[in-house]
Amino acid sequence: MTDRRDFASSSLLRHLVRGVIGFGGLIGSLALLPLAGPVVLLLLPVGLVALRGCPLCWAVGLAQTVSRGRLRRACDDGRCRLTVADREHA
Repeated sequence: MTDRRDFASSSLLRHLVRGVIGFGGLIGSLALLPLAGPVVLLLLPVGLVALRGCPLCWAVGLAQTVSRGRLRRACDDGRCRLTVADREHA
């Protein structure tokens, strides 16, 4: 195991739902502000929690979720390479 950060979700559907809730909350809180007043700013923390605090991290997690099980990283003698995983082990 490595100590690198992992932003992936357990499934692609789960990750996409988090994105819809997160970006919907962020965009909705700003877009609805003139119509509903400051009360819609309560959507902002909902959006940030769904995105785990970082929209860019969500995007990185999307790439990790899609590639999980398909790509393998191997490091030997200080050099790392990315290879396609065997179908049998994926």
